[in-house]
This record gives sequence, C-alpha cells and structure tokens, in this order.
Amino acid sequence: MSHRRLASIASVALVLGASTLAAAGDPSPAAPAAPAARAAGAAPEGAAQPAAAEPSGDREPTAEEIAAAMQKFDAGLNLQSGKVTVGDNLAELDVPEAFRFTGPEGARKVLKAWGNPPGSEALGMLFPAGVSPIADDSWGVVISYVEEGHVDDDDAKDIDFGELLADMQKDTSENNQERQKAGFPAVRLIGWAEPPHYDPESKKLYWAKTLEFDGNKDRTLNYSIRVLGRKGVLELNAVSGMNQLATVRSEMQSVLKFVEFKPGNRYEDFDENIDQVAAYGIGALVAGKVAAKAGLFKGLLAALLASKKLIVAGLVAVAGGAKVFWDRVRGRA
Repeated sequence: MSHRRLASIASVALVLGASTLAAAGDPSPAAPAAPAARAAGAAPEGAAQPAAAEPSGDREPTAEEIAAAMQKFDAGLNLQSGKVTVGDNLAELDVPEAFRFTGPEGARKVLKAWGNPPGSEALGMLFPAGVSPIADDSWGVVISYVEEGHVDDDDAKDIDFGELLADMQKDTSENNQERQKAGFPAVRLIGWAEPPHYDPESKKLYWAKTLEFDGNKDRTLNYSIRVLGRKGVLELNAVSGMNQLATVRSEMQSVLKFVEFKPGNRYEDFDENIDQVAAYGIGALVAGKVAAKAGLFKGLLAALLASKKLIVAGLVAVAGGAKVFWDRVRGRA
C-alpha cells in the first residue's frame, strides 16, 4: 500500500472520528486497495452510505471497512458535474460527466488528506469520476487564482525552454535547504514530462514536470495549466504518479477546453487605463519566478509551488506519520 494511501486513511479516520476505525492497526500492505477504492467511488449520488463494521482488538481494517470510510469521506465533498462558477463570478467550468468538482471546503479536506500543510488556498478541485479522491489510483487538479496583474505574453515566442529548465533545476537545488528546514523532503526536478505549450489565441499555457522527492521511490508528475485573464492568472495543477502520465496528459487536454474566464474577467477585457500590468511574462509563469518577484512564497521552493500557499506533496506523505496517528488512535502514543 502506498505512502499516500497510508496517510489518506489516517486522515479519513481523523475526519470521521475515531469511531469508524478506532481499534484498527496499521493498514496492511496486503490489503486489496484498488477494489476498495473503486467501491468507494461507485455509490450512486444520494445513496445511503453503508455502515462500517467496528473493528475489534488490534486487527487491521478490512477492505470493506476502508471502502465505507472512504464513501463517507467522499459524501462530505459535495462532488458535482455540469456548469460551476469559481471565485467571485471569476471563471466557469463546464465539468463533463468524466469529472467531478468540489469547492474550496472540499478541496481543503482533500489536500489535508493528501498530506499538504494547512493554509492551502484553492477555489476548488477536479477529480476523475468513479474513483475516490483518496484512493491509490486517484489524481486531482487544484484550481487557484493569482491576481498580480495582466500578463503580457509577448515573450512567449522567444523563450528557450531547455535553458529555462536548467535554471529551474538550479533554483530547485538551491532551495532544498530551506525546504528541509521547513520540514519537507528535498526534491529534484528531473525534467519536462510535457514541454511548455502556449496558445496565443486562447491565452492558455500548459506544461508538465517530473519530480523526485526524498523518501519516495516513485516519481511524481506535476501537470500545470495557466489561463491568462484580465487581472491575473487562473491556475490548474494536476498531481499524480508518473505511471498516470498518459491518462493525465489526455484528461488535462479536456480540462484545458472546459475552463474559461467569465465575461469582464477575460484577457481581452483588459483596460490599460485602469488595470495593472504584471511585472512578469510567460517564462516567469513556467519557472515559478512569479513567487520571487511578487513575494508570495517567501523562499519555500518557489519554482515548484503550484499556487500561492500550496505545497504539492502529492504522493509524498510519510508512512511513519500515519503509524504515529494509528498508535495515537489506539492509545499507544
């Protein structure tokens, strides 16, 4: 069972209260994770949630008990499809049936379950339909907004993305000491999983990075979309394992098409007489230099942070932390 699954189940127990899995031991690596995860996402909307049997003694929770806990967690996210508005009438997502959306509160719950530190600011999240957001085979898209002015895209055609990648790798390495001081694992930027692409017509930019974190044998994928608007940038960041690259690459192209700014907030609505112009261009959006210029992240690995206060931990929750949680639940720590 993956580190993320261990931490996620611990977080589910924390959210639901100790009654569901109070006497459970550490989740077993032999537990059939995928069937339980899919069962969690398969319940029809509005259906009654099955009660989880109370584990007794020191035994590990069964797949059925985990599935019931995950269903209850999912039910609290108010997952939905169709047209949804994010922000203060900022942008609209026309979410197809293949996806589900949850708002700011649901996003906070999921990010906490994924092992991200508190304080993450998100307008919402997207998930593939039919799979619990905290399942092993789940992945998600964090939606946020940075209002630092209208981004001039004139530099897009002149960017050498190979040179930019080398600069980003250097910055990442130099920032690891501060990251570790803050209690997060060191990270290496391996390279582009998808080189940056910018469409000057739609004002949409996307790219993907391959990351490697200390303490995690699996590499992590960070797939990013930026939609340029009148006064700022809408950010959509997908986090998953590298084994999901093909799926994420395909699905993010779909996401790219169904997200748009609302009238009045679109790029073409910019008014040079009253609107502020950002102090950076397309290259800075990709490199994360926005953080350094705008003072958003205060040195916390600016090149790899996806949004204002979000640290993309993804699959990097530490199993030992989950064990401490389980020991506390059982009164052993």
